[in-house]
Amino acid sequence: MKIALLSYSTKPRGGVVHTLALAEALAATGQDVTVWTLGRGGDAGFFRPVDPAVRLRIVPFPDGPPEESVGERILRSIAVLGEAFEPFAAAYDVVHAQDCISANAVGGRCVRTVHHIDHFTTPELAACHERALVEPFAHICVSAAVAAELADGWGIEAAVIPNGVAYDRFATTDPAARANWQSRLGRYVLTVGGIEPRKGSLDLLEAYALLRSAHPDVRLVVAGGETLFDYRDYRARWEARAAELGVEPVVLGQVAEDELPPLVAAASAFAFPSVKEGFGLAAMEALAAGVPLVVRDLPVLREVFDGAARFATTHQDLAAALGAALTDGTPARRARGRRLAARHTWAAAAERHLAFYGSRPTGPEDPGRARSTDPV
Repeated sequence: MKIALLSYSTKPRGGVVHTLALAEALAATGQDVTVWTLGRGGDAGFFRPVDPAVRLRIVPFPDGPPEESVGERILRSIAVLGEAFEPFAAAYDVVHAQDCISANAVGGRCVRTVHHIDHFTTPELAACHERALVEPFAHICVSAAVAAELADGWGIEAAVIPNGVAYDRFATTDPAARANWQSRLGRYVLTVGGIEPRKGSLDLLEAYALLRSAHPDVRLVVAGGETLFDYRDYRARWEARAAELGVEPVVLGQVAEDELPPLVAAASAFAFPSVKEGFGLAAMEALAAGVPLVVRDLPVLREVFDGAARFATTHQDLAAALGAALTDGTPARRARGRRLAARHTWAAAAERHLAFYGSRPTGPEDPGRARSTDPV
């Protein structure tokens, strides 16, 4: 089967991590898989090496003018990716878009994975988001909660195929690398995903200020944060509030791919206070590493992590749950988390995707389309 997976970036955001892992797992079953994406800022490769069994088509995407808005940049992203992909579209048995940008780029001729549902107020972004939900002819969600949201809001039925997790990569890390992080940072609570509204960063900051009264030696460490959106105002508010609270979190930014697993494994607790998620891949990686996990009490996170994480609603709850996590040395809870993470394999996700592809026509108007042998 000739499969195109389309993403929007080469950077380590959750949807991109998902795209690459799924592509490699599909290729391991013998499928002919190509990942298409935009190479922003001169990027010619992804944030990590990709199995050579997966073909890569990284479309150059030069920086726009300084006055270009987020909406204009996203519309230009759609146009550039769509123009590059169009001559090759007929070569694929399956075209599978992983986000709003790539779904708009290929129109209704795709399967779409809806990782989570956003709510934009900018008119062009809201319109792009709507088209990316309603135009694809088939849908997959990574959790039942998101599938229910899609059904309730749009009347769209989606298959549920959970993420996998790179279990061994996080469960077995180099002791020296972990020790290096602990020597550098001391005892710390980690969050991955950067500083942005969807990640609940201000709530975590408030919780950390409360947590320090009982655990003054614990630091808050923030990793990641690559995004298309402009969160400078939110980050300025976050920094101003940190100064008001008298706390100094450590903001690492993007962490090298080989350094991330030991950073996670060396943490004393992992905080995941997102207000909107589709699955919680970074949190599942923390469970694989055996790190106590605290998450926002959302239906989707209850679905995915119930029995293996602590749940919090307010920043006061979050502080209390993190405090409990820091003092919880119970092997049983950590073992539950590891077992949960180990059940989520990319091999299983790939098999379920193949079954889904096989149960659907190749497009909305052309079931049984002949496979092209044109090189891609």
